[in-house]
Amino acid sequence: MSLVIRIGALVVAVSLAASCSKPSHEEAGSQPRAEAQPVSAARPPAAEATPDPKRLYCKEHSAYEDECLFCHEELREKGRLWCEEHDRYEDRCFLCHPELQDKNRALCEKHFLYVDECFLCNPALKRRASVDPARLMCKEHGVPEDECGICHPELAAKIEPGKGLKVRFASPDAAAKAGVRTAVPQAGSITGGVECYAEIVFNQNKLAHVASPVEGIIQSVDVDIGRQVAKDAILATIFSAAIGEAVAHAILAQQTVERERKLRADRVSSEKDLQEAEAAHRAAVQQLKSLGFDNDQIQELGQNRGDGVVLKVRAPFAGEIVERNAVRGARVEPGKPLFTLVNRATMWAMLTVPEAQLAHVRVGQKVKLSIDAFPGQTFTGTLTWIATQLDERTRMARARAEVPNPDGVLRAQMFARARVITSNSDKAVLVPQSAVQHIEGRPFAFVKVADDLYEARPIRIGATLNGQLEVLDGVGPEELVVVNGGFLVKSQLLISRLGAGCVD
Repeated sequence: MSLVIRIGALVVAVSLAASCSKPSHEEAGSQPRAEAQPVSAARPPAAEATPDPKRLYCKEHSAYEDECLFCHEELREKGRLWCEEHDRYEDRCFLCHPELQDKNRALCEKHFLYVDECFLCNPALKRRASVDPARLMCKEHGVPEDECGICHPELAAKIEPGKGLKVRFASPDAAAKAGVRTAVPQAGSITGGVECYAEIVFNQNKLAHVASPVEGIIQSVDVDIGRQVAKDAILATIFSAAIGEAVAHAILAQQTVERERKLRADRVSSEKDLQEAEAAHRAAVQQLKSLGFDNDQIQELGQNRGDGVVLKVRAPFAGEIVERNAVRGARVEPGKPLFTLVNRATMWAMLTVPEAQLAHVRVGQKVKLSIDAFPGQTFTGTLTWIATQLDERTRMARARAEVPNPDGVLRAQMFARARVITSNSDKAVLVPQSAVQHIEGRPFAFVKVADDLYEARPIRIGATLNGQLEVLDGVGPEELVVVNGGFLVKSQLLISRLGAGCVD
């Protein structure tokens, strides 16, 4: 890497080695200073004659590995800036800040610390080492060094919401000429939600396939498709030999019971004979009930023994006939559906929820549905079920919402766009999506501080709706936020990574 340093009108180019070893400050054009005490790169710290065999030793930097702040970033003092270009503390980098060097203190050439604070050479100084209380200023950009985003763009990955990095343009009108525009965030209500697709289907708890329990011939069909019917309404009439046989068996069993009771009363038959007759009668009655006859109908059959017996197929609940397979004179097979009955007062919306959004979705949340057939109209339902497994091909989970349909406008197999409501805020700070830029994978907003100065702030994003984003943290409601040209401010922040910056 080449370092360009201007001294008066003279420009000197210095080549920096790519390895960890750094050139002396005299070679890089820095001002002269007091001679540093020589330190050998091949021996352990001065306080110890030989390296401790139980500790790893970094020969390159003449320090133990558990103290080598050059190799291990986590060992550096928290809050103390590190000069990535010259591999040393920023407040001890006299290549970047020659004005900070104390000419009366000797410098350790190996570790770029003053000799009287270099704990790597003298372990006894370790506890006395401390951060320089003076706050470094970036003279080029006129902001504190630890807030200068142009000189230290790497800090963007570390700062938290509420803090920021300063970005200064070349002149007060540079940002405006480049098309940067700002606005105050809007205050309003917004609902957070998970967007997904859905298909409308019948409520399976309000759907029935009506079939005949026995084989027979359809004598009449009393309803047609699309017909609204009440509970217990007659849908069709079926004649079946099996039904006649079951009725005859029930009548005979009833007669047997009556006779056995009389004989038992006259002490002619035994108690066992009566019990057997009653058991046979109960079995015959139960068979008729399984064919769809209730107690009143069975009683009526017993009284009208000479009449023909047919099976009347009835509706199990009130609803609409949506499918019909019954035709007069057709032969009926047991269990084969003759009609499909459904109550469309409520419908189901079957949702496909992306795997990444499952953590925000739970049973009981409201679901808003938009259907192309009804523009401007929204249907509201409640989430009642979430699948316990994903589709292995789409990596999505099925979910179900129950949606009221009092007007009957929702039909099965309609497609809809669904939004599962996960949060609701009445006093949200809202910015357009164009106000958010991503740096190191994190969302940032740029706040105007002065005509030529902006601050890059990490933000926390809440709900997103119709191109508006809710800012939970990082931007105040009265601050000027960049809404157009945010990418230009981001480019100015990252200008050093694009080949320019404070070392030019």
